[in-house]
Amino acid sequence: MSQHRIYIGAAFVAGVVAALSLKELIERARRRSAPKDYDTELINSVRHGPPAIVDGVEGCIGNTPLIRIKSLSEATGCEILAKAEYLNGAGGSPKDRVALSMIRTAEEQGLLRPHSGDVIYEGTSGSTGISLATLARARGYLAHICMPSDQSMEKSDLLLKLGAVVDRVPPAPIVEPGNFVNRARALAQARTESALNSTDRPSAASASQLTSTIPTSEAGAMRGRGFFTDQFENTANYTAHYRGTGPEIYAQCGGKLDAFVAGAGTGGTISGVALFLKPRLPHVSIVLADPQGSGLYNRVRYGVMFDVKEREGTRRRPQVDSIVEGIGINRVTANFEAGRELIDDAVRVTDAQAIAMARWLVEKDGIFVGSASAVNCFAAVKTALKLGPGHRIVTVLTDSGARHLSRFWKLAGDVGGTVDTKLEDVLNAKEP
Repeated sequence: MSQHRIYIGAAFVAGVVAALSLKELIERARRRSAPKDYDTELINSVRHGPPAIVDGVEGCIGNTPLIRIKSLSEATGCEILAKAEYLNGAGGSPKDRVALSMIRTAEEQGLLRPHSGDVIYEGTSGSTGISLATLARARGYLAHICMPSDQSMEKSDLLLKLGAVVDRVPPAPIVEPGNFVNRARALAQARTESALNSTDRPSAASASQLTSTIPTSEAGAMRGRGFFTDQFENTANYTAHYRGTGPEIYAQCGGKLDAFVAGAGTGGTISGVALFLKPRLPHVSIVLADPQGSGLYNRVRYGVMFDVKEREGTRRRPQVDSIVEGIGINRVTANFEAGRELIDDAVRVTDAQAIAMARWLVEKDGIFVGSASAVNCFAAVKTALKLGPGHRIVTVLTDSGARHLSRFWKLAGDVGGTVDTKLEDVLNAKEP
């Protein structure tokens, strides 16, 4: 009897071992057949739980929360989620990702050398400049930012506090030399030429003339070169969102979302996220949120940069006025074109609608954001209403309203105490 029990026990153990071995074989086979590509690594790199100790301010960039906007979700019957990019820990916007990507790429290519006197130049409406100024200091550079004079003063004041040189230049089309982007490019070239001339050959007239525009605060160490980050055309821009923002959204949503809505200035965010999401979620709808006066709406809808107020080929005059900052443009950029074919639809948002949405977000949710974020949320609502109840829409909150007090929020005014705005009031908002 005892011998019989031994046989039974041995058989049981053997069965367990066999089952475990079979399970291990199945698991090994599954691992062998699973795709071991770079994209899987990106998804797995998304941080979960409390962050560890990070190395410098660069470690505070990325892995931002995804916020369910309760009021808009309840009003539309869809789940509207917002990627809180204003919580990036360097410059407080999605441009933190872009700035770090562009700097690191330039360092890898030998175009920037830390603590060498090199100066980073960029033409920006503000947020990219703030991120660059912050990260430049963190990585051993100076920053020189050129921006249109019609942008909010909060941005240029902050840049100065961060130690950047700031040029506020009159707004001008990109075809004009005085355009803020062209000025930044010219200054970077002048500094590089001067650095080369000071060590390699006599100064050329062209270099000396351009160098006269470089502030004395930068001129002390002219051995340092100038580097124009070129955020509109530098593909390290959209790559930052392909490697970071896209995988984070995918992981946070568990791969379940129906639409991604975002505005475009350089086009890096919408292209990078679209390029990541579309191959994995072919059904997902990519929607452009575009402010008034921008030509991208018609670029997506009709394939041509056309606005009723700006015909194709006549854009030597300034862009149509809008109080929205950071998104909207009347030219095609390399970053936008990288993902344009993946954009399924576009929503045009007026200034009045952006203001109404910004006020709604404060009134209903206590969310205080700037003009571009308001445009994104308005377009997310329109997308939700188009898709119908039960869908999940993700959009982006780009920066805090604190950077827009003197312009956008001055026009938006105070929200006040007891108010009860209806969603239709926001959707039907008209210019005063």
